[in-house]
Amino acid sequence: MTVKIYTDGGSLGNPGPGGYGVVILDENRRELSQGYSLTTNNRMEILAAIKGLEKLEKSCDVTVYTDSRYLADAINKGWALRWKANRWMRNRKEKALNVDLWKKLLPLCEKHRVTFEWVKGHAGNPENERCDFLARSAAKGRNLLPDTGYNPVNQQSSLF
Repeated sequence: MTVKIYTDGGSLGNPGPGGYGVVILDENRRELSQGYSLTTNNRMEILAAIKGLEKLEKSCDVTVYTDSRYLADAINKGWALRWKANRWMRNRKEKALNVDLWKKLLPLCEKHRVTFEWVKGHAGNPENERCDFLARSAAKGRNLLPDTGYNPVNQQSSLF
């Protein structure tokens, strides 16, 4: 089976309240979203991909469409795998950010045959626009969850 997943994430302020939006297109159309009380744009972009992939019950071919160069490049250019191989270091001095989320995303990319495609945001792509709407609405909503992996003290994600 071939699946298309459109994703978007963002925060109102960076950091600030944030949310993600996902549209899954397989036999059916499904939409997902959730808001968080304090997070970053990049965390919500990664989380959107995780949440979309987690909804797939069987291994399949998946194209994830994202307007996040950070997310697409981290997977397509092998950055995330390199960070993992280097004990979550970007280089000899800098720790990788959002490690808790990369640790969830990488196994999902192994379970499925995933390709990430970058799409220009706010450029009229209907599914990307819908994800943006879902993410913004979630960030502005009530019942925002805590982003337990985000550490606002040093503005990087927890390594645990």
